[in-house]
Amino acid sequence: MSPRTPRTLLSASLGVLLVAAATVAAATAPASAATVVVQAESFAAQSGAATEPTADTGGGQNVSYLAAGDWLRFDGVDLGPAGDLTVSARIASATGGTGAIELRTGSVTGPLLTRFPVAATGGWQSWVTRTATATAHPTGAQTVYAVMQNTTGGDFVNINWFSFGAGPASDGAGWVTMDQAKWNAQLAAFRALPTHPAPANAVRVSEFNAACRYSHSRPDDPIVFPGMPGASHMHTFLGNHSTDANTTTQSLLADAGSSCAPATDLSAYWIPTLFEHGKAVEPSGVTVYYGSRLSDPTQTVPFPQGFRMIAGDARLQAPTPRGTVNQFYCAGPGGEIGRSADGNWPVCAPTADLMFQLVFPDCWDGVHLDSPDHKSHVRYTYDGTCGGDHPVAIPSISFVIAYRTSGSADGFELASKMASSMHGDVFLAWDDTAMGQRVKDCVVQKAKCNTAGQF
Repeated sequence: MSPRTPRTLLSASLGVLLVAAATVAAATAPASAATVVVQAESFAAQSGAATEPTADTGGGQNVSYLAAGDWLRFDGVDLGPAGDLTVSARIASATGGTGAIELRTGSVTGPLLTRFPVAATGGWQSWVTRTATATAHPTGAQTVYAVMQNTTGGDFVNINWFSFGAGPASDGAGWVTMDQAKWNAQLAAFRALPTHPAPANAVRVSEFNAACRYSHSRPDDPIVFPGMPGASHMHTFLGNHSTDANTTTQSLLADAGSSCAPATDLSAYWIPTLFEHGKAVEPSGVTVYYGSRLSDPTQTVPFPQGFRMIAGDARLQAPTPRGTVNQFYCAGPGGEIGRSADGNWPVCAPTADLMFQLVFPDCWDGVHLDSPDHKSHVRYTYDGTCGGDHPVAIPSISFVIAYRTSGSADGFELASKMASSMHGDVFLAWDDTAMGQRVKDCVVQKAKCNTAGQF
């Protein structure tokens, strides 16, 4: 155990001084449009708590070495309107065990809002973010208690912050409307580009690609948790080297370099980190394909600058036995030779790689760069056409992810947990001409192109 900070019971007078700092209700935005972040050290009152600086950059303070029976009180926490409430906690633990953090309203024994089991994270400063959903809760500003429960005794958890916000499906915020003048200019430039005729021996498949390598890892997600470093589970980032919680379209286009080719693709791509026996397994390569699944690809247009979307569901925790749609598979000589003990992961021959293919939506509403759930502005084509509320055909993106590992009966774990939770994010920042020419030559013309955009 790390040297522990002495645990103290703060005096009532100090507790009163902290009340103002603990009032965290959003004052200017509707509750449904806000995510309220509560720093753990901003308690209005507490029992058994001490604070210390976090070891990571930007983490601020944390409440440290909490044990069974310890509690923190936070006043004026705006839980918003009725409906599903997403609650997250950034925690660290060197011990784990049977402990849990219970969030209750009104008092230390009041109604249970949600509960976060605490497992060992690797140390008192090894931070992870846990997320839960409260399906029923009091509305508006509430007094929230964080109560520590543990049957094994001793210090078991440090807490950095909590966040409270509407779940993605009900969140009224998050619609990012496109600048129509910029889009019209981008479309006009695209339509003015010449078409380079494909040779007679061209493979007639609508396709070009970006060939990507691993760039870096962070517990960040600039789409789901913008401006909140450390708020996410660990992600493996591909492409733009600058990607972090504060990424914007402008920061991507500033050109910090990329782990993808061509160099004209400055986009950010990311997936949850894969672990085997607790050690990260990074992809040996990811090919990001841009193609078309439409009956008539000639209507396809490029993505507007700053477009973002998500495929998959990090919250989906379900068994994935052989034959399940959208699962990990083995590619290469020998292929799959077995399954993990829980049946959810393939075991590959030593000569084969673990693989996953993730397909993104390809019909767009033509108005929004993003939506509250990062999916509602797009949809998949199921009949080879785009129409209705999503009439605009955009390139069909898919990640083909390769891991140079075979696995074993012990299986793997994603940062988002089960194999079913595999998901991916794209935040696009191509050079307009480079993408436009590829869409025109390769997708619209239905000709297979390489990474350089050549036949």
